[in-house]
Amino acid sequence: MREFASFAPCEQRYIKRSLDIGLARCDAFKLWGRSEGENTAIRRQYVAYQDLKALRDLVPQDGTIGEVERFIGKAVRMAVFDLEQERIASFSAFRFLYERLLGPEARPYLPGIFCAAAALPLVRPLHRKALLQSLSEAAATAPAWSDAKPNFYPEFIEDVEAA
Repeated sequence: MREFASFAPCEQRYIKRSLDIGLARCDAFKLWGRSEGENTAIRRQYVAYQDLKALRDLVPQDGTIGEVERFIGKAVRMAVFDLEQERIASFSAFRFLYERLLGPEARPYLPGIFCAAAALPLVRPLHRKALLQSLSEAAATAPAWSDAKPNFYPEFIEDVEAA
């Protein structure tokens, strides 16, 4: 929870919306669509996330090059969609979202997916620079990753409920 609280409000909102779409927790149009522009963005995100269920099954188990190739290509395609929205500003926010979307088994691959997606020309150069600089050396060179499932999945809370 502490890590999530450290993210900017726009990152928090995007992560919650993405989890609602990616985990099919609710009708994102009803909950998050405040304008026609947002409804269009939500529609695009549903399309970008359409392979998410299959992608979870492609997370490499043995680490063979064939497994990695099948997984990384699809994962980068989805990640570049999220990064080009410019609502995720750091590797920490990306990792937080993607370990919930893909599961803890995907953690070792997240730095590579992040770097590949952030380096593509679809991401605006200044945003690309900020994203790539946010990846710490420790995260990029971690010798091992936890396989513990995330416990905290943030959800939308009405302003009235929060008060």
